[in-house]
Amino acid sequence: MLVSNGLIGLREGLEAALVVSILVAFLVKTDRRSRLPHVWWGVGAAVALSVLVGAVITFTTASMTFQQQEAFGGGMSLLAVAFVTGMIFWMRSTARTIAAELRGKLDRALDVGPAAVVTLAFLAVGREGLETAVFFYSSVQSAGDTVQPMIGFLVGIGVAVALAHLLYRGAIRFDLGKFFTWTGALLVFVAAGVLAYGLHDLQEAAILPGLDTLAFDLSETVPEDSWFGALLKGIFNYSQRTTVLQAVAWTAYVAIVLPLFLIRPRVAAKS
Repeated sequence: MLVSNGLIGLREGLEAALVVSILVAFLVKTDRRSRLPHVWWGVGAAVALSVLVGAVITFTTASMTFQQQEAFGGGMSLLAVAFVTGMIFWMRSTARTIAAELRGKLDRALDVGPAAVVTLAFLAVGREGLETAVFFYSSVQSAGDTVQPMIGFLVGIGVAVALAHLLYRGAIRFDLGKFFTWTGALLVFVAAGVLAYGLHDLQEAAILPGLDTLAFDLSETVPEDSWFGALLKGIFNYSQRTTVLQAVAWTAYVAIVLPLFLIRPRVAAKS
């Protein structure tokens, strides 16, 4: 859980931090520093909303029955998979143009007024924050009674903020395209594990069948509390007792999504 959540925190945090650094750099370079507080107000509001959503989701489940908790947790896991899948494909398609698009949107927002700048910053950062809140809840549910998801997210976000600051200052340079490609490929496996766990929750809630139809039972050979089992669970959401539905879903997701992500679409030549 520490590794996979650290990866999510790093990826989401770096995307959000890069968005903020692009907005700040544009205002500084165009000598509009007086508008910087409006950006920070939008960022602060987005962070506050993300924390609030995470808290509401967490405390809402406290009064639910076991089956309701499993159903809700399974649904949130599937939503988290949808968010992560969309995120990796969105960043792949917009990584090269995001800076220009954000600068254009901010320039238009500046003409409209302070509220537009606050709204732009809020929407730009809020999407990443809401995705993180949903994925964090799903990770906490699958991890059980441990603080590893929280530690992983905080470490990942902290590293992301530090990297974004160094990039903004020009202290370091690296290929962001390759970074997002490698992390995106790893996130495909993380998302596949979350998908499998979410389906298992829905099976325990009696929404989906096949809870007792196992693809394998490695409780004796690779238990989850062994060092190797814990490593697999932390990275891939490994379950020592995996149902056929979980195994098929995990395999199908990786077999479909990973090639689609790694194979770059050809850009039609301009006539």
